[in-house]
Amino acid sequence: MKYFIFPLFFLSTAAMAEDARQLVTLPPAAQESLRQEMLDNLLAINEVLALMAEGKVKEAGAAAEAKLGMSAMGKHRSKPFDARPGPHMPPAMHGIGMDGHKAVSEFAAVAKTGDRDKALALLPNLTSACVGCHFSYRTR
Repeated sequence: MKYFIFPLFFLSTAAMAEDARQLVTLPPAAQESLRQEMLDNLLAINEVLALMAEGKVKEAGAAAEAKLGMSAMGKHRSKPFDARPGPHMPPAMHGIGMDGHKAVSEFAAVAKTGDRDKALALLPNLTSACVGCHFSYRTR
């Protein structure tokens, strides 16, 4: 029994550790828009990865640009102000998002040429901004 107490102690301590990420308070409609966008982004990243795995490099580039790149920016522009996440974010958080769109567009430009090796080298950049933002900020 003593063998289980030690690991459980550390698991419970880690679970109770305070979340050090910056809390960003968004209006409820903006928070929901952002949540849905993040879910859509996960689907898009999965699609890009699947296309790359299938050797469909150009198609991966096209999907990345259309769904995640600079072309995908402004999805919330037509929504009411309280449903638009961007204006309610801290500037640094918004900047991370912009950097993510730019990184995806760089990947997409290379992938659209069909150069698999160069596209693979840029593939981790698709999620680096996501990781940076999710490790730095939270909305609840």
